This record gives sequence, C-alpha cells and structure tokens, in this order.
Amino acid sequence: MDPNRIIQALKGTIDPNLRIAAENELNQSYKIINFAPTLLQIIVSDQVEFPVRQAAAIYLKNMVSQYWQDREPSLGEVVFPFNIHENDRGQIRENMVEAIIQCPESIRAQLTVCLRAIIKHDFPGRWTGIVDKISLYLQSQNSGSWYGSLLALYQLVKTYEFRKAEERAPLLGAMQLFLPRIQQLITQLLPDATVFSVLIQKQILKIFHALVQYSLPLQLLVNTVMTQWMEILRAVVDRDVPQETLEVDEDDRPELIWWKCKKWALHIITRLFERYGSPGNVTKEYFEFADFFLKTYAVGIQQVLLKVVDQHRQKQYVSPRVLQQTLNYLTQSVSHSITWKQMKPHMQTITREVVFPLMCYKDEDEKLWQEDPYEYIRMKFNMFDDHVFPATAAQTLLCKASRMRKEVLPQMMEFCHHILMDPSADPRRKDGALHVIGALADPLLKKRVYRDQMELMLQNYVFPLLNSSLGYLRARSCWVLHCFSPLKFHNELVLRNAVELVKQDLIADQEMPVKVEAAIALQTLVSNQEQAKIYIRPFIRPVMQELLHVIKETENDDLTSVIQKMICEYNEEVAVIAVDMTQNLAEIFSKVLQSEEYEENEDKTVMALGILSTIDTILTVMEDHKEITQQLEGICLQVIGLVLQKPIIGMAEFYEEILSLAFGLTCQTISPQMWQLLGVLYDVFQHDCFDYFTDMMPLLHNYVTVDTDMLLSNPKHLEVIYTMCKKVLTSDAGEDAECHAAKLLEVIILQCRGRGIDQCIPLFVDAVLERLTRGVKSTELRTMCLQVAIAALYYNPSLLMHTLENIRFPHSPEPITTQFINQWMNDTEFFLGLHDRKMCIIGLSLLMELSSRPAVLEGVASQIIPSILLLFLGIKHIYASRVLHKPEQLSRVQGTDEEENGKRPGREDSAYAVVFHQQAYTAGGRSSYESSVTPDSAPVALDKLMGLKALIGMARKANLVRLQLFVFLATASYYIIRFCRISLSQSPTLKVRQDKLGDSCSQATLEQDASECSSVFCKESSSANVTGLCFESIGMFDFSEEIPSDEDEVGEKSSGMQPASASSGNDNDDEDDDDDDDDYWGEEGLEGTALEEYSTPLDYDNGEDEYQFFSASLLRVQSSDASWYQSLTQCLSDDQKKQLQEIYSLAQQRRSAAGKGL
Repeated sequence: MDPNRIIQALKGTIDPNLRIAAENELNQSYKIINFAPTLLQIIVSDQVEFPVRQAAAIYLKNMVSQYWQDREPSLGEVVFPFNIHENDRGQIRENMVEAIIQCPESIRAQLTVCLRAIIKHDFPGRWTGIVDKISLYLQSQNSGSWYGSLLALYQLVKTYEFRKAEERAPLLGAMQLFLPRIQQLITQLLPDATVFSVLIQKQILKIFHALVQYSLPLQLLVNTVMTQWMEILRAVVDRDVPQETLEVDEDDRPELIWWKCKKWALHIITRLFERYGSPGNVTKEYFEFADFFLKTYAVGIQQVLLKVVDQHRQKQYVSPRVLQQTLNYLTQSVSHSITWKQMKPHMQTITREVVFPLMCYKDEDEKLWQEDPYEYIRMKFNMFDDHVFPATAAQTLLCKASRMRKEVLPQMMEFCHHILMDPSADPRRKDGALHVIGALADPLLKKRVYRDQMELMLQNYVFPLLNSSLGYLRARSCWVLHCFSPLKFHNELVLRNAVELVKQDLIADQEMPVKVEAAIALQTLVSNQEQAKIYIRPFIRPVMQELLHVIKETENDDLTSVIQKMICEYNEEVAVIAVDMTQNLAEIFSKVLQSEEYEENEDKTVMALGILSTIDTILTVMEDHKEITQQLEGICLQVIGLVLQKPIIGMAEFYEEILSLAFGLTCQTISPQMWQLLGVLYDVFQHDCFDYFTDMMPLLHNYVTVDTDMLLSNPKHLEVIYTMCKKVLTSDAGEDAECHAAKLLEVIILQCRGRGIDQCIPLFVDAVLERLTRGVKSTELRTMCLQVAIAALYYNPSLLMHTLENIRFPHSPEPITTQFINQWMNDTEFFLGLHDRKMCIIGLSLLMELSSRPAVLEGVASQIIPSILLLFLGIKHIYASRVLHKPEQLSRVQGTDEEENGKRPGREDSAYAVVFHQQAYTAGGRSSYESSVTPDSAPVALDKLMGLKALIGMARKANLVRLQLFVFLATASYYIIRFCRISLSQSPTLKVRQDKLGDSCSQATLEQDASECSSVFCKESSSANVTGLCFESIGMFDFSEEIPSDEDEVGEKSSGMQPASASSGNDNDDEDDDDDDDDYWGEEGLEGTALEEYSTPLDYDNGEDEYQFFSASLLRVQSSDASWYQSLTQCLSDDQKKQLQEIYSLAQQRRSAAGKGL
C-alpha cells in the first residue's frame, strides 16, 4: 500500500475544498490489505505533518472500533461483512504498544481507544503477547517507556474493571506479574515531586483503582501487600504540594498533576473503605478483610484526612475533589465506633467551620447568579454532577452524623438557631443555617422535640425571608418549605401564609432561580397538605401559566415533573386550559429540539422527554373530555410528526413517548388523521423495527380493537400490521418482540372472527409455525405461536386443518399437522394466566369435536382431558387470586343490582364467588368430604385448599358477617383442619398431638369466622411446628407475622420455620418438586402474563365461558360418538372424574348466574 497516496488523502480531509474527494479516496482504499498497518506507520512517523498524523489516528480508531471484531453475515445474507484482515491485525498488535509509547499525547488518546478495542476482542485468546510486551517496557531502565506502557496496562485493566470476579482470571494472571512492578515503581518515585514523576504515579494509581473498583482481588492483595499499598496511598495524600502551584489561578489548580494524584489516591482509599472495609456493609467474601481494614488502616488514614480538613479550615488551598473525597471518607467513619472515637472531639469544629461554610452561599454562586441565572439553575439541579461537589459531600456527612450520633443534631441546631436569631448576621450565614435545617428535615420531623417547634421556626425565620431583598434568601426559604412540606401544621393560618408566600414568589418574583424553587415548593405543599390544595385551587390558572413560562425560559426538567403532578392534582380545573397548555408545551418541545446545542447537550434531551411526558399526562387526565381530546389530537400530531418525520439525530430517543401519545389518542376512537399515522409508523418500523416494535404494540392493538370496521374497510391497514408482525417473526428481533408479534396476530384473529378474514388465516398460521421450526428458547414464545394457531382453530376449525395439511416446510415434506398437535399437547402446562389457559381449553374442546379427526389425535386422546383439568385448576386459582385482591367482588355474591359507571357487574366477576361457593359447599361439605378424605387423597385435598387460599386471606383482612360467606369460609377452614390431620397422621413424632388438635378444632362450627378457626389451629399447633410441616413446606399459608427487611443487616439468615422443612438430608427430590410447583403456581401463573393486557373478545364480559364451552363440547361428544368419548375418558382416575363432575356443576352454576345477570 502506497503511504504517500494515503497521506495525500488524509491531508485532503483537513481541507474543506478537498474533503469530499479525499474521503471518497479513503473509502475506496480502506478494505485493501495492509491499509490499516500503513495508517499506523504514518501515525508514528516524525516525517509526516502532525495534523495528518492526527487524522490518521482518528481514521484508524474508527476502523478498529468498527471492523476489528469478527462479524458474521446477517440472516438471509451470504456476503461476509468487511473485517480487518488477520494479517493486518497481527501487524497492528505487534506495533501498537510501541506506537503509544512514542506518540505525543493528543495522538496517544486515539491509540489507547484502539488498544482497548483490540484487547476486548483478542485478549487472551489471540494476543497473550501483550502481557510480555508491556512487561518488557515497564521493566526497562529507560524511564521514557514507562508512561506509555502504563497507559497500555491501564487499557488492559479497564477492559476487566466491571467484569464479575469469576470472569477476571486473565487479568489477575497478568497482574501477578504487573502488581509488584508498579508497586516498586511508585515507591521508587514517591520522593520525586517533578511533573513527570507525579504523572507516572497518578497513572499507577488509576490502574490500581480500576483493579479494585468493582471487585477486590484478595488473592493478589494479601494483608502484607495491601499494607504496602495503603502506606503508599497515605503518603500521597499526606505529602505537600509544591509552593509554586499557588501561583496558578485557583480555577486551574484542580487540573495540576499533584492534585490529580491526590484525588486518585483518595478515590482508592474511599472506595476500599465503603465497599470492602466497612463491617456490616460488605458481602460475605469480604467479612475478614473488612475487620482487618477497620482495625489496621481506618484510623491511621482518617488521621491524615483530618489534617486535610484542617488545612481547608485554615484557608489553605485544597482542591474541590480532594476535599469532597475526604468528606466522603469521614462520612463512612461516622458508622464505626473505632473511627468515631477519633473523630468525635473534632466533630463540632468540622461541622461549624468546614461543613457549614461549604453549605453557605458563596462568591462563585453570586457571580453565576448575576451573570447567568439559567446556568445557576442548571448547576443547582444537575443530579449527574451533584456528587462531585464538596458542598454535597458536606451535607451528606452532616446528615449521617446527625442521624447516627446523638450529640451532633442538638449542637448544630443550636448553632443555626443563634444565627437566625441574630438580626445583624451575615445574610450568607443565614442562607447556610437554612440550608442546614432543610437538609436535616428528615431527622427533625422524626423527633418530637424538634417537630413541634418547626411550625414556629418557619413562621419566625423562613416566612420573613420569603420577602427578602436578596434573591438567594428567597430561593433558600422556598427550598426549606419544600423540605418541610410533610410537616403536620397545627395552625391552618400558618399553612395558608406559606402557600400564599410561595405562590407570590412563583408568580411575581423577577428572579428566575426563585421562581424555580417556588414552583417545586408549591407542588410539594399541594401534594402533602390537603388544605394547601384547597387554598391554591382558585389560582390554578395563573399558577399553571407561570409554570409553563418558567419551563419555557429555563428548560429545567425538574419543573416538567412539577407540572405533571399539578395537572393530576387539579385535573378538573386544568380542563379549561388544557389546550393552551398543550400548545405551549408543544412550542417548547419544538424550541428545544431545534436549538443549536441540542445534539451536544444531554440536558436538552431530558427536558424534551419531560415535556412529552407532561403532554401525555394532560392527554390521560383529559381522556373523559371528548371535545378537549379532539382539540389536543391536532397538537399532539404536530409533536409526533416532528419526531417521526424530521431527520434530526437522536429522534429515536423519543419514540417511546410519542408512541404513548398516539396510544392515548386512539383509546376511545380513531380519527382519519390517526389512521394516516399508521402508514408513517410503518415507514419508521422499516428502519427501527426491532427496537421499537414492543413500544408500538399498545397502539397497534388499538388499531385492531377500537375501530375494527375501519381496519377491515381498507386492506392496506391489515396488510401493514401483518407485514410488521411477519418481519419481526422472520428476522433476528429477539423473543420478546416476537412474542408481541404473535400476540398481535392472535388478537386480529379473535377480533375479526366472523368478519371474513379467511384469506389471512393461512398467512398468520404459516408465519408462527415457521418460527417454531427455528430455535425457540422461551416457553412463552412457543406457547404464543401455538396460540395463534389455536385462535385460528376457534375462528374456523376446518380452515385451520386444511391450512395445516397444506403447509410444507423445507426440512420436512410431511404436513405439519402432527408436529403441531404433538407440540401443543406437550406444552399445555406452559399456558399461563387466564386468557392463555382459556384459549387452550377452548382449542382442546374444539379438537375433541373435529368431524374429521387427524390420525395423530388417536395417539394423544388420553392426554386431552387431563390437560384440560390441569388448565381448569390454574384458572380456579386465578379467580381466587382476583377475589383476594378485589374483595369488593364479594358483594356480588349477594346478587345485588348495583351498577358501576353505568354498567352492571360483569358475569365473570360474579362468577368468581360462584366458583368458590360451589367448591366449598358441594365439594367440601362435611357430609361428602368427611368419609372420602384419606391419606391417599391428600393431594386432592391440597388442590381444594389452594383453590380456597384467597378466602382465608380475606377472612383475616375483613370482618365479614354475611351468612353466605361464613358458610364457605368456615368450610375452607375445615379443609385446613382435615388436611393437617392427614399430614399429622403421616408423622409418628407428631402423632401425639393429633387428638388435642382435633378436639380444639372441632369446637369451630360452620357459623364461626374462618379466621378464628385458623388462629385456633395455629395456636394449638405452634409448639409442635405443625405449621411448618403442613403448610410452610408447600408454600401455601404463613401464619407468622411478616418481619420487615433491614437493609443494614447484612448476611443474617431468617430463622422462621427452616428447621422443620429442612430436617432430612434426602430432600433433593422434594425440593425439585417444590420448584416445579412454584413455577406453575407462581405469581405469573396466577396473575397472568404481561401480554394478557392486550385484550380480545374472549376476555370481555360477554365472551366465551370456558366452563360452559368445554362441558357442552364434551357432552356433545358423549352423545354423538361413544367410542371417541371412551377413548378420551377411559384413563381418568377417580380423582380426575370427580374434578370433571365439579366442572360440569360449575358450568351449570355459571350458566345460571349469567341467566340471572349476576
């Protein structure tokens, strides 16, 4: 490769007149073998002009980042994408470390990025030699090679910085070689305070920090080695900075290498203490190290840091980051008695002379307020930078000390009180006093001695300053009211004054920082004080208008949250100005997006997201105001169009929010303009289909279900949606997106049943079954694909069977019918939630009734009914769970005709109670159950118990007095008693308790509350751990009170009932069974899958009743085809036959309930 040709092209990229031609030249050459190594030769050559070398370094960095990793062809493509040739890679690997050592700093920055990418992909597999190469230059006596080789080592360590401990073996193997050398090197250089020496020291500290940042390699850092490093760190922090540094401007001093070196030493010290050296706050593997650190190093290090704090107190310069990290270490020290004892005598001095001044308004604050108040606002509210400020660290130290050490809070409050009482006190000190009090609001409100005085404090010291001539005092006073907004006011007049003063500062103040603080204070007062909400109601219009004005001026994203909460608080009052507000927000959004600094300023993106979220809130609140929603639609479509149609970089960041807006506009009706949006969405999908399809799903679901007539009136609509689903299913979109695509196809089939989409069914079925022929990792995707075909069976059984017989896939010439049915039967247990189980039951019922049965059905006939029984058991438990979480449904058992929102209660809702009444009254009554319960039938009893679990919970939570509820609640208790007696009979060691237990429980009659009966049982059995044996092991009932988790208690094990359930060593099989049971009866199985939120006609009140559908189907089979009925039922056990009879009975009960309109 001719270097001169590349040099000329690179030179052309610097000249605006030649740039396009030069870039074309490079684009034609970069794939040629030896191009990349030639770039590296140009970079290191002193004979080439420096700007050309820089351009070459940037081009090489981009090439390595994009083309170093081996890449395979995308699905459906046969041409391999370009990768840098292995020969070229070898040359670059061979010379990269030397290039970093030789090149100047600006070029090194590009090369180190290259090296990181190479290490990520090639170490240790293809490039173990990097360890030897770095070691060679580190061991060299030529100090000129040290810094470059340390930069290379840093890239190696950074690559593994956040890897799990078990993934760091290659790094730790290399560090066994490097750690002793860099320790020797920094020890050798410590006495030398020259710039070059300290630069190398800083780089070594950065390497050590990356090594221990996330995981501490105890095998490398044994106690003796750690002691040597801690001494190095102590020396770096403790040594003086050269006097000549004081001649540098104070704003530039933090960038001096001496302060940077101290900063990194403190980074390490603080990290070691908080993550690994603080007993009680570390994970198990660091217990021993934490004790050693606290006893060996913590006090000695703290002594040095107290010296640093004292230097700052005496007005000697300490860089902000060094001071911040020092205060962070002291914050950690407060928790431990050994460090607190040393710190305690100095604490009052620290809080008053270090912490307090840092929390006061300062000269730099005043300068920024006057010169750029909007930047002042941005700085004060920027949570991303907040953690690096000494003032934030000081506040954290004060809050923790006040919370944990009893003497700190009274002393500090007395100090602040004196300042506030002094009329001649410096206003900035008053700001600091208010800052301290506001920061301590949490502990102050928890202690009655202070809480009772806070109302008077606000009235005497805060309210007057809300009218101060100094803007920063007005802003601080608003902030204090924000902090104390949860306070319980005893005098309503005080609260009214607070609200009025804050409102005036928001509306009338001329200083924008004051307005921002007033807005936040007003919102928190309204949210926390019911009376404040009433006071502000007459003024909501000017308040909201002013909020919009402040947002427009400041572009502060905190205020978008404020306005959202205010909208929710005053939704009726906001209705009259909703359109104007939305129009203003749309204009602000457009302004933010079109500002020149948008692409460079991350805050602008956060602000824009907040605006979209606010518009979405308005749309949600106004959803019942049809006329307003229609007016909002046009404004929202302008915003949506701005995001979807303008070629602005980063617009994809807003897709989720604008899709939420579009969803809100289509929940009730879909206008012609919103139907036009479907085509725009399809164009977006073509570019970003995989990343945003799941975000599109709610909107697409609306297009299918809200206006089905319009969907079907234009074939293009259905074609667009099918094409999107098909592309997701046939491309590498990820299984979550594929599940959503399959669900959407199912929704279409069920929504359009009887609406003439026969021509679509083969396409839908082919798409999902073809996906099943490829690897499927999750059962959710597998069952979802099966469900589409089941929905097609429900749509038209003969059409589906004809479709299956005609589908051929390349790997098998046979029809797919057999594979489909076998897969379905194998997966029935994985249908979770109500809808999926219901769909599966209906499908299996239709399968039983097929007039022309495929041969495969004969082979699986004995599995169909048991599978349906299992599905019904799951459905029964879901109904129980719903009753538990919706106790208001119980009132419907009484057959009341109460209406909600103009509608009668749904048939399915009242059926919940019917299910349990029937279950308890008929299947569980004494007469039928007493004689049938035996140890062998314990699993059946367990099924019944689990079905009635919800009723026991309700009996505890409510004093239910209706006789009908008593009947089946008490019967549920009877099940518990019987099951426990069966379980006890299996345990010889507890058999002696059986008689007493039975006697106690027999006193409970059917009229007694089930909760009383349960508590009797619990009391009588507690001493023998009956509860643990009978219930804890099956994960059903827990009669013990819940003990809240304490985050500060690390590594403690709960006592509970563990010994009872883990007594034997032969529990592996049982544990496995329990795991399987937990999977089936877990939260997802009971509450439904995430995709169930996309409703179908089956889920409506007038949808198919699965009990009635199955019962009718099986009865028709029995009457029309006796031999087939025999094949279906001949293998049923007695228990399964009983379950089948229960389903028949429940079907009749539900039919009767539906007929009565319950």
